[in-house]
Amino acid sequence: MKKGFELTIGIALLVFMQSCESNLKDVQRIYKTSFVPTGEADSINLKYTDSGKVKSTLQSLKMIDYSTAKNPFVEFPKAVLVTLYDNNGNRTTVVADKAISYKRTEVIDLIGHVKIATHDGKILTTNQLYFDQKNEWFFTEEAFNFNGSDGSFLQGVGIDFSKDFKIFNMQNNNGEYNNIK
Repeated sequence: MKKGFELTIGIALLVFMQSCESNLKDVQRIYKTSFVPTGEADSINLKYTDSGKVKSTLQSLKMIDYSTAKNPFVEFPKAVLVTLYDNNGNRTTVVADKAISYKRTEVIDLIGHVKIATHDGKILTTNQLYFDQKNEWFFTEEAFNFNGSDGSFLQGVGIDFSKDFKIFNMQNNNGEYNNIK
């Protein structure tokens, strides 16, 4: 009879322990923070203006806002087209398969088939390009191709340059630049 009692107690303890483990996992799952977006938008067309003038536009099929994440960001997972306007109304376009804008660092990560085309015919292509919004500076460690409107070309790995394409710093490149002023 003592063995039967011990066996019953053992089985009861085993069942109790399993039910506690299940409840503990449920509690952990409830309190685990989930990584969910704050908001989503489809087919967006944003315009940035300053003193009544349009400075840039951003178009994308989808925008996902993660502003409550530890490091907040906005993702554009389905292609992006940015048009930048200078003070004379000239346009520079930037296209990419995807973009991520990091709020704290003010850096935009352009990913996949990135192409910049200026109003005067300059074109730069690469697979990934970053844009530092504070300093208005582009940079990449990836392979790039640059073609000038005058037949100039540069190619290599790693480049950084000013938003207006007037200052270039290249790490490993070759090419021919025809119009140095």
